[in-house]
Amino acid sequence: MRLAQRLAAFALALLLGAIAGASLARAEPNLPALTGRVVDQANILSADTRAAIQTKLKDLEEKSGIQLVVATVASLDGLEIEPYANQLFRAWKLGEAQKNNGVLFLIAPKEHRVRIEVGYGLEGTLTDATSKIIIANAVAPRFKAGDFNGGVSRGVDDIITVLTTDASEWQKRPELRAEDHSSIIPVLVAMLILSIFFVSFVHTVRQQGGLGRALLYMALTSNLRSGRSGGFFGGGSTFGGGGFSGGGGSSGGGGASGSW
Repeated sequence: MRLAQRLAAFALALLLGAIAGASLARAEPNLPALTGRVVDQANILSADTRAAIQTKLKDLEEKSGIQLVVATVASLDGLEIEPYANQLFRAWKLGEAQKNNGVLFLIAPKEHRVRIEVGYGLEGTLTDATSKIIIANAVAPRFKAGDFNGGVSRGVDDIITVLTTDASEWQKRPELRAEDHSSIIPVLVAMLILSIFFVSFVHTVRQQGGLGRALLYMALTSNLRSGRSGGFFGGGSTFGGGGFSGGGGSSGGGGASGSW
């Protein structure tokens, strides 16, 4: 009976390790290379629009040091846009290393999702609420009408306005006023659910004995040390091309997402 229990624990540990490994593998999408200030992998922008936006972004960086990059992707590879954007931001290392003043404007037309991912250093300026308003008012309606060129251009213009204009000035614009009526309760509920799941998971593993815990730990850590690019923990390959690259900045998940 004791041998059967040990065998069952061993089998469960292997199963949990396989599930964890598969989950980590799925969490690492095929990220596009950083080839310029506009990376249009989904090919939704006209040549004229790309050129006009690139000029604006280059001018922004030269005058303020802020590195804003626009990216469209063919697919999110099964991820939600939030973790995908954070991985892409960290892999590209947008913004200056000391100031973390990067911004990623990400569009996934296949999934009808859009996100503004904001570097640590700009979260107080380009707030989550303001990013949400830009998406809702300037971007999503144009995307819904099939006007990707107009939506991206207007989104870029509004982001630049917020980043470079005194708050008392741009907040006079009704379409940019941060009237955020959202509640923090959904966020707290989500955090509570995740905490309960984590505690239950740890309790289950502990019930399987030392061997089970060791096998699960090895399965998890071997995946984290495997060296694949673009992981959740800030690792990843350096992307670059065309004389343009990130400056070593990072993001902690600030920003907002939307759909159309």
